[in-house]
Amino acid sequence: MIRSTPSLSPTGRAGLAFFAALVLFFSAPATTYGQDADPPKAASSEPDKTSGDNIFIHIIKSVGIFWIVLLPTSLWLVALVVLLTLDLRGGSAIPAGFVDEFTDIVNKRKFKEAFDMAKGDPSFLGRVLTAGMGRLQYGLEDAREAALNTLESIKSDKDQKNNYTAVIATLGPLLGLVGTVFGMIMAFMELATGDAKPAKLADGISHALSVTLVGVAIAVPAIAMNTFFRNRITQVSLDVSHVADDLLTQMYHNSKKPTAPGAPAAAAPVQAQPR
Repeated sequence: MIRSTPSLSPTGRAGLAFFAALVLFFSAPATTYGQDADPPKAASSEPDKTSGDNIFIHIIKSVGIFWIVLLPTSLWLVALVVLLTLDLRGGSAIPAGFVDEFTDIVNKRKFKEAFDMAKGDPSFLGRVLTAGMGRLQYGLEDAREAALNTLESIKSDKDQKNNYTAVIATLGPLLGLVGTVFGMIMAFMELATGDAKPAKLADGISHALSVTLVGVAIAVPAIAMNTFFRNRITQVSLDVSHVADDLLTQMYHNSKKPTAPGAPAAAAPVQAQPR
């Protein structure tokens, strides 16, 4: 027996039609919508600004006349860093092998040879030992004082050079501030005309910010180098002081030891050199 298919009510047919319409809508190809979302770009009459100067060239041009001051300042900083780096190397303060060779000569009681060795060495240790050995005949304390005075003189010279890095660290932001004020004056002068052009305003502000950036870029490494060299000078001075004191003490006590029987007489401690 064949059953008849029940017919849908008008409401059911309407719902089925609405569901079918939704399925067709969401399953339709998306090419049309993609074309609407990405319309072809219209040709622009404005020039392509991405082909202009990059930011570094723009900064160089914006700083302009202030390079007369900023460039020598930066070169001055580089020269100071190189000079202090060479002066404060380990070999410039305490040469490699100097202590062992000097100790060996002193243990052999060749005091004149030890003095000539120290005098011919341009390092910090050589200069300090030369000053101390010249006063060793008056006692160990007098020799230590002479060596300490020489070391303080050397340290003072390096500190004075390092102080210039602190000066540059202070001048950098101040020079940048001068450029900032100058650039803002240019911008406000353009506003005062009553017919300000955005390009002119942007040029003045860009000039101000560029000079400030270069000034700060000089000051930041100057601050870092000043701190580094200040600590380095202190450390080198302490190392030289300790080594020089040990060598002078060793030389003093060796000069007081009695000469072994049958051994040639050792040279007397070096006399003080006239100043």
